Amino acid sequence: ERFEKNPDMLTILGLDKGKYAWAKSKLTEASLQWVRESKQDNASRLKRLRAFDRGTLSEADLVNYDTVEYQLETTARTGPFEYGDGVRPYVVSQLTGSYQSVPTFLDRQHRIDDKEDADAYLARLRAFATVLDQETERVRHDAGLKVVPPDFLIDRTRDQMRVLRATAPADSILATSIGKRAQKLGLTTDYGAEASRIVGAEVYPALDRQMRSLAELRPAAAHDAGVGRLPQGEALYQVALRFGTTTDMSADQVHTLGLDQVKELDARMDTLLRAQGKKSGTVSERMQALARDPQYLYPDTDPGRQQILDYCNGLITSLQPRLEKYFHVRPKAAVEIRRVPVYTEAGAPGGYYQIPALDGSRPGAFYINLRDTSEWSRWKLPTLVYHESEPGHHFQLALVLEMPSLPLIRKAGGAGFSANTEGWALYAEQLCDEMGLYDSEPLGRLGLLQSLLFRAARCVVDTGLHAKGWSRERAIDYMVATTGENATAMTTEVERYCTWPGQACSYKVGHTRWLALRAEARRRLGAKFDIRDFHDVGLNAAPMPLAVLERVVGEWLTSRKA
Repeated sequence: ERFEKNPDMLTILGLDKGKYAWAKSKLTEASLQWVRESKQDNASRLKRLRAFDRGTLSEADLVNYDTVEYQLETTARTGPFEYGDGVRPYVVSQLTGSYQSVPTFLDRQHRIDDKEDADAYLARLRAFATVLDQETERVRHDAGLKVVPPDFLIDRTRDQMRVLRATAPADSILATSIGKRAQKLGLTTDYGAEASRIVGAEVYPALDRQMRSLAELRPAAAHDAGVGRLPQGEALYQVALRFGTTTDMSADQVHTLGLDQVKELDARMDTLLRAQGKKSGTVSERMQALARDPQYLYPDTDPGRQQILDYCNGLITSLQPRLEKYFHVRPKAAVEIRRVPVYTEAGAPGGYYQIPALDGSRPGAFYINLRDTSEWSRWKLPTLVYHESEPGHHFQLALVLEMPSLPLIRKAGGAGFSANTEGWALYAEQLCDEMGLYDSEPLGRLGLLQSLLFRAARCVVDTGLHAKGWSRERAIDYMVATTGENATAMTTEVERYCTWPGQACSYKVGHTRWLALRAEARRRLGAKFDIRDFHDVGLNAAPMPLAVLERVVGEWLTSRKA
C-alpha cells in the first residue's frame, strides 16, 4: 500500500513488474496535493496500526510493530510543517530536487531489457518535466510562507543546474543512456533521438522555469544558515533530531556528546601523529599537511580517478578472507564502486551507498565523489570503503533485502533509521581496525580516527547551526580547525547540514550505542561471548530505532544466560 503512490521506490526495489508493471512508466509525483495526501495516508496507517492489540503479537511481530510505529509516528510529527519535504526544509537545493535525482535514477535504476522498457523510459522522461514544474510550484508556495533557502544554497543549486542545462540535449545523460542501451538491444526505433527531442522540448524548458524561480528568490534570500529562522523552525529541528538519532536527545545533549568525543579523538590522533614524527602544530594542521603530501595523492585526471576506483576495489577484495572470523551472516549481493555523476558532484557528499534490487538483478553500489582527487589521500580511502561497502552499509542493507520473512515495509524503510545504519557503518570502520587491516598501515588508522572525529564534529556543528545560531562561516571554520579536512570539502559538508538538519548527528549517536551494546554483551556473556553471534543478532534485527535494537540485544542476552 505504501508504495502504490511511489513508483520510483518500486523500481529501486526491482518490483516494477507483474501487478506493479505500471510503475515503470511513471515517476513519483511532487505536487502539493501529493504531499498533503501522503501526510493523510501516513496518519491513516498509524491509526490502523494502533488498532492492533500489541499483547497478541509474537516477539518478532512486536519488533516489526514497534519499528513501523516509530517511523509512522515520527513522520506524523512533520504534519504541522507546511513547507519542505518532511524534515528537509527546502524542496529544491543542492541535494534535493528531481533535477539532480531523476537523471541518475533513469540511468542507473531504470532497466531496459526490451522495447516495452524503452517506451516506459520515454514516458518517465516526459513525466520528468511535470515533476520539475510541480516542485517549482512548491518552491513558490514555500516562499509565500517565508521559507527560502539561504543565499549560498541557492547559488550552489543554480550552479549545479547550469551544468545539467549546459549540455546539448543529444549529449545529455537522459538521451545517451537510453540511446546506447536501446542500440545494444538492437531496437529499431531511434530512442536516443526521441529522448533528445523530449529533453529539448519539455525537460529543459521546465528546468529553465525552475531556475528562473530560484533566480527571482535570490535577492530576498537570507544568509542565515540554520532552520531556527523558519516558521516553527525550533520545532522542526526537534523532529529532525528525532528522525536522525531515533532518540529524544536534546540539541544540547547532542552538542555536548560531540564536544566530548572531539576532545578524546583529538588526543588519540595527537599520539599517533607524534609516533610518525609529526609533532609541530595542532592536530588539524598536521592532518592538513599530511593530506597535501604528494606521495599519497592521485593525479587529478581521468586515469588518476580510475586508479582510485581500482585501489578501492582492491581493498574490498583483500578484506574477504578476514570476514569469516567476524560474521556468520553475509549478503549474497555484490557491491560495485562507481563515480558520482559529474553533473551532481559539486554539491554531492564524498560518498554514498545505493541498495541492490530485491530480486538480485542489480548489485549494491558505493558512489565516490571524484570531483577533485586531492580530496582523497590514499590513507583516507580504506575507512571510507569499509563504511560504504563491506562490512558497512552493503553488509547491513543488502542483507536486509535478502531476508524472506522481513515485511516489505521494513525492507524499504531502513533509510528511516539513520542512527542505526550510519552507526553500524561507523562501527564497521572501527571493526576493520580490530580485524588488523591497519596493522601495517598506521596512516590508515589515522584515517579511521579522522573519520570518527569528523562525525563527532558534525554533532557540534549541526546543533550549532540549527539550535545555537551558528553562521555558515563559523561552522566551516570549526570543521576545518577541528577535523583537518580542507575548506572546500567542509563547505560542501556544512551546506549539506543546512539542507538536511539532524541527519549528521545520527552517525556518532548510533556508533556510540552500537559500541555500548557490544560492551554490555561482552560483560554479561564473559567467555561465552562470540562476536559473530553479536553481529548476527544486530544485522538480522534489520534497521530499527536504537531503543528497539537495545531490546532485541537485551532479549538475546537473556536467552543466552538462561
